[in-house]
Amino acid sequence: MASTTDDTSNWWFGSNYDFLNFTGLPPVEEDVRPCRRDIETLNKYIVVVIYALVFLLSVLGNSLVMLVILYNKVSRSVTDVYLLNLAIADLLFALTLPIWATSKAKGWIFGTPLCKVVSLLKEVNFYSGILLLACISVDRYLAIVHATRTLTQKRHLVKFICLGIWSLSVILSLPLFLFRQAFPLYDSRLVCYEVLGSNTAKWRMVLRILPHTFGFVLPLLVMLFCYGFTLRTLFKAHTGQKHRAMRVIFAVVLIFLLCWLPYNLVLVADTLMRTQIIKETCERRNDINKALDATEILGFLHSCLNPLIYAFIGQNFRHGLLKILVARGLVSKEFLAHHGITSYTSSSVNGPSNL
Repeated sequence: MASTTDDTSNWWFGSNYDFLNFTGLPPVEEDVRPCRRDIETLNKYIVVVIYALVFLLSVLGNSLVMLVILYNKVSRSVTDVYLLNLAIADLLFALTLPIWATSKAKGWIFGTPLCKVVSLLKEVNFYSGILLLACISVDRYLAIVHATRTLTQKRHLVKFICLGIWSLSVILSLPLFLFRQAFPLYDSRLVCYEVLGSNTAKWRMVLRILPHTFGFVLPLLVMLFCYGFTLRTLFKAHTGQKHRAMRVIFAVVLIFLLCWLPYNLVLVADTLMRTQIIKETCERRNDINKALDATEILGFLHSCLNPLIYAFIGQNFRHGLLKILVARGLVSKEFLAHHGITSYTSSSVNGPSNL
């Protein structure tokens, strides 16, 4: 271990440094063979500002998305229902961001119950997000590649599918909920951490590998399969309208992967190192911790991006929002006529939604 007695004795005075065990458990005693690492891998005040902006954008944006979809009951498509649930998941997670921001600035001061709840919401947001996107990919695959209207004609099935997605997301997130707690370090500070006794590191790997296999890898493979064949069919059809209609869906999937894939790849690297497949050193541990901090922020950022995609790419979303504003007297009908907006129609029953 790259640690010296001087390093240990300087812990209290060097407030920018902390120690980490190779077991994966935060140090509860001073005699723990520590690695010295920089706590503030990212400036905490910048992180707090980012979280505050994401919170505001996410609450506003996802609320508008839900309003537009719920307002248009008649023309609501199957994909719209999935996107509605995606907005609900992002909104629920966004409500926890003030807590995460405070913990970045002051440490964990909220106790064990809130530690469990916000950790659960974070995990449920991630799993429900990728599972909903996987369902959208299957829906588009069936509608475009096989030209079937099975799910669209039986919309009540979609409600049960969404209920199943929420249930599975909660199940995959339960281990974190059960074992997370406000854990005291040896200097009396608290961290929100999963604690499983002396075998914490080993059980952490089990709790990490199983959910990510069923809640990330498998849905990702489903999306790759479905969108691969969907794209091939669209290119063969040479219909620009279908291509345009799929832009929003592809953008949503791409943004999700750009935000969450880096974090999951870093988790894989961390898992490989903790299981000794990759040799663990203090330098590598510090690099992994920095990467986890940075990519986690990227994942949090995702909760506010989908509404921006709908606003800038989804013509129907913009039209639907303007129609609501007209109905509430906030925008004149002349304004709609001037911009050539006469009606709001969602995707056709058999066509892809472009919200």
